[in-house]
Amino acid sequence: MTHLLIKLFVRDSKNTSSEKVRIAYGNLSSVVCMVVNLLLAAAKITAGALSGAISVLADGLNNLSDCGSGAVSFAGFRMAAKPADKKHPFGHQRSEYLAALIVAMIIFVLAAELLIESVSQLVTPVTESVWSVLSVAVLSASIVVKLWLFLFNRSIAKRVDSQVIKATALDSLTDCLATLAALIAVIVSRFAGVNIDGYMGIFVALFIAFAGVGVFRETIGKLLGEAPDPEITKKIRERIFMHGGVIGLHDLMVHSYGHKYYASVHVEVDSKMPMMQGHDLADTIERDFACNTDIVLVVHLDPIVTYDPKCNACRELVEKIVKEIDPSFGVHDFRMVDGISHTNLIFDVAIPFESKLSPQEVKEQIVRRVREYDKNLYAVPTIERNISE
Repeated sequence: MTHLLIKLFVRDSKNTSSEKVRIAYGNLSSVVCMVVNLLLAAAKITAGALSGAISVLADGLNNLSDCGSGAVSFAGFRMAAKPADKKHPFGHQRSEYLAALIVAMIIFVLAAELLIESVSQLVTPVTESVWSVLSVAVLSASIVVKLWLFLFNRSIAKRVDSQVIKATALDSLTDCLATLAALIAVIVSRFAGVNIDGYMGIFVALFIAFAGVGVFRETIGKLLGEAPDPEITKKIRERIFMHGGVIGLHDLMVHSYGHKYYASVHVEVDSKMPMMQGHDLADTIERDFACNTDIVLVVHLDPIVTYDPKCNACRELVEKIVKEIDPSFGVHDFRMVDGISHTNLIFDVAIPFESKLSPQEVKEQIVRRVREYDKNLYAVPTIERNISE
C-alpha cells in the first residue's frame, strides 16, 4: 500500500534531494494521516458514546487531535519549502522543527484532558459494563490501521529525513498501544465484571504524555544545535580525502537547517604548495560538495611543514605525549618557533566533551611532560573541545 501511494502521488520519488519531491512526500503523509484519523475518530467517538466507555471515547478524541497534527505537518512542510530570503539567508527548513514542537504540544494537551477525565471517573466510578461488540470491532480495526500508519510514516521519514514526519510516526505507534489499552478495558469489563476503564484511561494519558516528551526533547535538541550525526562527519571526511594534496583535516563544524547542511573545515596541506595551487584545491573541494551533496562547505587551508626533520620529530613527540594522556585527544595546527635559548612548540589539542580532565589539567600535563623530555622545549598548547565527533 505504501509503495502504491508513493507511486501514485509522488513524481520522481527517488530524488529526495529535490524540494518539490520533499513537499510531495510531506503532503502525502499529512493528507493520509488526516483522512485516516478523521475516519477512526468518527468511528470511536460513536462507539464510545453508544457504549459509555470513556477509554474508547478518549481514544477517538486522540485520533481527532491527530487530524490537527496532520494539518500542522502539512503547514510545516509548506513553510520549510520556502526559498531563502534577506531575513532568512539559510532558508526556512527549520520550520519543520517548529511544526514538530506544535505536534508535541497537541499531544501534551490531549494527555492532560484524558488524565483529568479518567481521574474523574475513578472519583465517581461507573459500575455497569462498557462491553460493546461495536467498540471491540472498531478498536481492533484501529490497531491494525494505526500500525500501518506508523510503518507508512516511518518509511517516508527515512526517505526525506523529516523530523515532523518522525514525530507523526511515533504518535501513530503510541496510538496503537493506547487503543490496545482501551480494548483491554472493554474486554475485562465484559468477562471479569470489573470496570477498569478509568485506570486504563490514566495509563493511556501517561503513555501519550511520555511520547510527547520524546518528540519535544528530540526537536528542542535540533533547534538548540546538537552535535552532527557521526555518519555525516564521516562522509565529509572521506570525501575531502578523495582530493589529492590533502594531508589531514580538523576543526570540522557542521550546522543543520532541516535537511540542508552548512559546514566549515580546516584542511592541512604541504607548506611548500604554491598559493594558487592551494586556492584551486580549496575551490575544487567546495565545488565538489556544492554539486554532489546537500552540504555547503567552506574550506580553510592550513600549511604543514613536512620537510624539517626537527619539526617532524617535535610533532611526533607532542602527539605521543598527548595520546599517552588520552588516546581520544587529537593534535593539529602544529608549528615550531626556534629561539636563542629555547624552542616554542605551538599547537592545538582537541578533547571530547566527555573527558574527565579539564582543559587546564590537560594543558598543565602536556607542558610538564614536554619539559621533562627536553628543558629547552616549551609547549604552548591551546585546548579546545572536539565538536565534530
